Amino acid sequence: MAVNLFPPLAADLKPVSGVRLGVARANIRKPDRKDLLVVVLGHEATVSGVFTKNRFCAAPVQICKAHMAQARKDNLPIRALLVNTGNANAGTGERGYDDAMSTCTMLAALLSCKAEQVMPFSTGVILEPLPVDRIIAGMPFAIDHLGEDNWLDAAEAIMTTDTVPKAASRTVQIEGKTITVTGMSKGAGMIKPNMATMLGFMATDANVPQDLLDDMLTKATDASFNCITVDGDTSTNDSLILIASGVVDVGIENAQSPSCALLQEAITSLAQELAQKVVRDGEGATKFMTITVEDGASIDECRTIAYSVAHSPLVKTAFYASDPNLGRILAAIGYADVDDLDVSQLNLYLDDVWVVRNGGRNPDYKEEDGQRVMQQSEITVRINLARGDATATIWTCDLSHDYVSINADYRS
Repeated sequence: MAVNLFPPLAADLKPVSGVRLGVARANIRKPDRKDLLVVVLGHEATVSGVFTKNRFCAAPVQICKAHMAQARKDNLPIRALLVNTGNANAGTGERGYDDAMSTCTMLAALLSCKAEQVMPFSTGVILEPLPVDRIIAGMPFAIDHLGEDNWLDAAEAIMTTDTVPKAASRTVQIEGKTITVTGMSKGAGMIKPNMATMLGFMATDANVPQDLLDDMLTKATDASFNCITVDGDTSTNDSLILIASGVVDVGIENAQSPSCALLQEAITSLAQELAQKVVRDGEGATKFMTITVEDGASIDECRTIAYSVAHSPLVKTAFYASDPNLGRILAAIGYADVDDLDVSQLNLYLDDVWVVRNGGRNPDYKEEDGQRVMQQSEITVRINLARGDATATIWTCDLSHDYVSINADYRS
């Protein structure tokens, strides 16, 4: 049950020149569903990625990082991405690594490139062996149906417990030319960024040097996928990829150029939309909450407090119940790791309702005002620390009965 989130229209997802996508039904976990994606890139493409910091990171994550490093060392472009859903290939040891490598080798043979030029991605159940034969068997169909306009099919093919495919596009005029940025993401549970806690793929047709593309992705990630949480669990497979196909040259040469700033804005805006879609489709979610902490001593401090509130099961269940038991928010602020916080200066707002004034209940606060806001499907919690000029915003959702049911039944 997604919160104000609707499937994208295929016509609204702009093709990115130089990026072709093909989908197959490989029966990886469930029969007759889109579950295998092949993305093929041209020789001029540059690719950047950020990955989970979970120490139990999956075999495909390990291989992606190694292949990116090797490709840069040998000056070889990444030519393809291979994505499967239904099986995470995590916690599978040496066999899992070998299995993922074998899929890279086979796809490389079909595309006449090297295995090191293929990046594999997996999502799904952890601790189960990868069905390599099914993935390999599905590759030819996906390749035969490659197209630049297959973004919606691709977004559907990477879903797990998602209820809605997540994809969007941006266009921006740079140097008199139209630049397209299109992307997709998947994720609904195990969502707590460290970096992204999901799978995400964004592509632009602009020509962007590798170092600038890396910087653009870092900035976009910090403002989007590193600002979301559903349940506080960091997955083993999180990966976020940014592709620049290099088809359109708009003079992006350094970070100071106006062209770079315009493209950065478009990429960050798209990343934020995709990240928020993940939260809106949080497992069992009925509320979408924006937690903003302002006037803090540092951004890190503001994020620490915002995450403390956003992760609290007591806060999240209160929002699910539309119960203005707002003392739970104060408790979460208080146990955040900010030892010198002066709570006597703190103010708390629930949308337009001033709840806490200078560390205590606002004398003008009325329970019915809090109840009115809590009934909404989208709510903003604003916390003013009155100790600096830093601000941070985190997006999260409530915690419902359905979250437990979804995760209790996930493997069945």
